[in-house]
Amino acid sequence: MTSPATTAQVLVEALPYIRRFAGKSVVVKLGGNAIDEEIERAIAQDVLLLRSVGVRCVLVHGGGPQVDEMMKRVGKEPEFRDGLRVTDAETLEIVRMVLVGKVNRDLVARINQEAGDDPVAVGVAGEDGGLLVATPRESSLGFVGDVTHVRADRLAKLLDDGLAPVVSTIGSDEGGQPYNINADEAARAIAVAMGAEKIVYLTSAPGLLEDVNDESSLVQRLSSVELRERLAGDSVSAGMIPKLRACADAVDGGVGSAHIIDGRVPHAILIELLTDAGIGTMITRGTA
Repeated sequence: MTSPATTAQVLVEALPYIRRFAGKSVVVKLGGNAIDEEIERAIAQDVLLLRSVGVRCVLVHGGGPQVDEMMKRVGKEPEFRDGLRVTDAETLEIVRMVLVGKVNRDLVARINQEAGDDPVAVGVAGEDGGLLVATPRESSLGFVGDVTHVRADRLAKLLDDGLAPVVSTIGSDEGGQPYNINADEAARAIAVAMGAEKIVYLTSAPGLLEDVNDESSLVQRLSSVELRERLAGDSVSAGMIPKLRACADAVDGGVGSAHIIDGRVPHAILIELLTDAGIGTMITRGTA
């Protein structure tokens, strides 16, 4: 059991961070592999606490494992090229059904359950109100899109109204055609468009590791220049590359800092944002 003195110290340590981030925007990207009941509840509590101290928090989620499961259920084999899901018309419908109709609704429900009498979470698909404007990546991938524009004012209005947006990453082109958007890239585009103070990626690893087989070899901090040098080499695991590239692009695009943290740890968001030590890898703009 934590002593009262330790609890008080934690609160005092958090105070300057609360003051610093009040009124600022933070984008949190949650991957499907980080979603289980305990973690989902902790994330909901983190979002609500940040909101209560004035942080404008937007939660962006993927749901790859859930999409894979549904595809296999209907007898369709998932196919990937360069880490992106090949998305034909049938797969697109499955992706929309799972991300918008299942994963998003579950997250919204969890946050509102934790909020009690003051439900604040609202689900938003990237195609709603043209939030995420997309163009096709390449024909061989089918309906996979790149974000070309974010109507950040849509999210700002929700935040101004005291709501907590939960965004599923289905975008659409100007004609209304939906596209499957990589969630790491969608979160980056949203954070840049909002001029966010921070973007936080929840992963199934402690952060960037010097040795992928040694979780104690965490790189706690590096610059976007240093990160791009690593990406140009072969020291980074393939699964981390999209997130790391998105982090570098985010901070070079104006986001204050990017963080890759262990989504398996309850309350990892609060630990990273509101304590001195933090928990993962932080990326800042330019040189170290």
